Amino acid sequence: MEITFLGTGTSQGVPVIGCTCAVCRSLDYRDKRLRVSVHLQVQDKSLIIDSGPDFRQQVLRERIDHLDALLFTHEHKDHTAGLDDIRAYNFRQRQDMPVYAEPRVLAQLKQEFSYIFAEKKYPGVPQVQLMPLESDTASFFVQGVEVHPIRALHYRLPVLGFRIGGFTYVTDANYLSPEAIERMRGSAVIVLNALRHEPHISHFSLSEAVSILEDLAPQRAYLTHISHMLGRHREVEATLPDFIRLAYDGLRVRL
Repeated sequence: MEITFLGTGTSQGVPVIGCTCAVCRSLDYRDKRLRVSVHLQVQDKSLIIDSGPDFRQQVLRERIDHLDALLFTHEHKDHTAGLDDIRAYNFRQRQDMPVYAEPRVLAQLKQEFSYIFAEKKYPGVPQVQLMPLESDTASFFVQGVEVHPIRALHYRLPVLGFRIGGFTYVTDANYLSPEAIERMRGSAVIVLNALRHEPHISHFSLSEAVSILEDLAPQRAYLTHISHMLGRHREVEATLPDFIRLAYDGLRVRL
């Protein structure tokens, strides 16, 4: 499996519009963070988790010329706004795009992208095949790839993380139940969100994320959904345990 971080930033991205802090003014390419998304190349299948507002820019940068399916963690705009840009894959591949998400999330997509689902469609709109995830415990298959959902809470909003083989991805969470933690245990690589140093109502702080990862003890762990308030990449990463790194846009990890 090859994992490519398409984006590692929070909802505003980094730099933040109008901000002149040291992180937003940094010249380090690792401090330039688009909205969070990840690409997985697994069993000859190309999968993407979340398509935010930077989706087009991200897939062009990484030259992802084929996409087999799209999975959504939840319905917030920084994770769904790029759905329209799957049109290019429809045209190239001559097929509808399978979209996997919980029914609540699919309902939100139908509302926000109503033209995709209109009875009389405008020519050229995205073509999707909705694949509702009815259970947050039962595994499902995406083009033959087995995926295990991981339930988390984003404040009061239920969100999904995903485990595929030895890889687990959880973003936009501030609570994982003991059962969810056990579903993650044994992963070789874990990705977890860490917004900033201070506690936050809907995201893990750095210390909270590190504590969870130290308990799970994967071979490698990467932090994502990072805000400019966390600090400069180079300085923060130097404080982390050896097996935990900050993800950055364009980072590739092989498993």
